[in-house]
Amino acid sequence: MNKLKRQRALVTGASEGIGAAFARNLANRGCDLVLVARRPDRLQRLTTELAASGVEAEPLAADLTKRQALATVEARLQSSERPVDLLVNNAGGASQHGPFLELDPDILCDDAYLNTLTVLRLTRAAAGAMASRGGGSILNVSAGVAFYPLPGAAAYGASKAFVNSLTEALSYELRASRVRVTAVCPGFTRTGAQRRLGMNVDSIPGVLWMQPADVASRALRAAERGRTISSPGAIGAINAFLGHHLPRRVLLPRIARAQLRAAGR
Repeated sequence: MNKLKRQRALVTGASEGIGAAFARNLANRGCDLVLVARRPDRLQRLTTELAASGVEAEPLAADLTKRQALATVEARLQSSERPVDLLVNNAGGASQHGPFLELDPDILCDDAYLNTLTVLRLTRAAAGAMASRGGGSILNVSAGVAFYPLPGAAAYGASKAFVNSLTEALSYELRASRVRVTAVCPGFTRTGAQRRLGMNVDSIPGVLWMQPADVASRALRAAERGRTISSPGAIGAINAFLGHHLPRRVLLPRIARAQLRAAGR
């Protein structure tokens, strides 16, 4: 196994959930951090907490759906001063849940931008800088639903499929540059995001849930091992297998029914 010995990591969506778990895990390894999130108050609290552990924690408040803010983070990734050698593209998710035609189109577009084009641009900025310095790592947080279409959350599922496809292509393209690219595809994770979306979390079996700290730990381990696509845990591996091999005519009706239950319909 190649240990992921990185000096400085930039983590997006760092102020809570999986992003905060990545930040704490990396701080425990002695890795300095650039923490990116859109809410300055939460970001400052985490920065103060991690700085107390002895690492350098640099806050960078940015709403990554805004071009100017995104350009600021790109510039930080490209900077030769206190260079970043691990990018964790964690920011993303959904702001609404339900059938496609019932969703607000402006919010839908903002979510799609964050889940796809933000990942694309930050990956491009980081990969170029890392390649010029002789190596680095990029870890993209995807989702278990990236392996199949997702009726009831169509745009979200499609955006995560984009992340997987981009990761696989770049992992091959950049193989001679010593820049390694990994996507982690967790299933349901207890971040509170599902309740904020109004989902009926009680309809989701307990065995399907993971904790943010476990996702972060498994993701970093996958990157250390040079994995391109990682599905954490036995449930994740089964989910990926079914998504790849089960016929869509069998799979899609079951996914659609599960989405309806999760929406409380």
